[in-house]
Amino acid sequence: MKIKLDWKAQMKAAQLYGYKQDYVIEEVPDPIPGPGEVVVKVLGSGVCHSDLHFWDGSMAILPLPPFPWILGHENAGYVHALGPGASGFEVGEPVAVFGGWGCGTCKFCLGGEEQLCNVMLWSGLGVPGGYAEYIKVPSTRHLVPIGGLDPVLAAPLTDACLTPYRAVKKVLPALVPGSTALIFGLGGLGHLGLQLLKKLTPAKVVVVDPLEQKRELALELGADLVIDPTSKNVVLETRQFTNGEGAEGVLDFVGSDSTMSAAMSSVARRGKVVIVGLAGGSAPVSFYSSSPEAEVTSSYWGSRTELAEVVALAQSGAIEIRIEKHPLSNINEVFARLQRGEIDGRAVLMPYE
Repeated sequence: MKIKLDWKAQMKAAQLYGYKQDYVIEEVPDPIPGPGEVVVKVLGSGVCHSDLHFWDGSMAILPLPPFPWILGHENAGYVHALGPGASGFEVGEPVAVFGGWGCGTCKFCLGGEEQLCNVMLWSGLGVPGGYAEYIKVPSTRHLVPIGGLDPVLAAPLTDACLTPYRAVKKVLPALVPGSTALIFGLGGLGHLGLQLLKKLTPAKVVVVDPLEQKRELALELGADLVIDPTSKNVVLETRQFTNGEGAEGVLDFVGSDSTMSAAMSSVARRGKVVIVGLAGGSAPVSFYSSSPEAEVTSSYWGSRTELAEVVALAQSGAIEIRIEKHPLSNINEVFARLQRGEIDGRAVLMPYE
């Protein structure tokens, strides 16, 4: 069954009218699906730390000028309406929305790595996102069925879990028995990255975070060592823990000057450093700046195929998503708390709460 929407219908959305301004909750026109498109009723939209960078202008929203704009790229809910020619899903089916939309025709899109496309029609960044009651998705290929998963809990899977999953996959070959993984930052991505490492590898895991509650959470989730970088030398502590060798896999979910520098100095011989965080830092790379034959790379969101793998992990109970549930009307308070580092795990906005 396909629903024909009223062109004059209105939905509630959180609109941003300028960088560093409060969101305004107001009525905007319902999205209408065109040929091949689908409209999803948003039950949950995760608040990503990158959204904070877009909100404060440190990273530009595309296209420009963007305002007023609807952010939100971590979305899950129910199929609400299918446009002409859209197939593969039924109205009412629970889905997670893969947000890394591209042109659909370049070699990366055709190869299943659409998030790497230069077009970057990402939900909430290139086109209006999920801080609203409904979101329009350009194709059903961007939907992943979630079965019996709660869409509110599933929303963070689309980035908060997908992104560290792809990053963890990059270091899997090095994390053999007796090895060590090092994580910088135990926020929305880091707390899931830790769980993925514990489930998918035999490695011991060291977590670095300046906040006591985050270090306590790390221990609760299975970390073998936590380090407070405000009082301890991260490189020295890591080297001591690994008998001088360093960590074979390093995941930096912060990406600041200090974390990247510590990452480069903490990696083991032939280890790998994966930069995930968007704090805008840098570290010198030279023949002498890290251990012999260590590799440094970045990790860019994840693919639709990897999202399906993440959903399967969640369905099996292998990962625990720590979320805070908030009505969409609380969005300004949520962003303020995110800016202060007070969110435990991931905040999820619920337009229908």
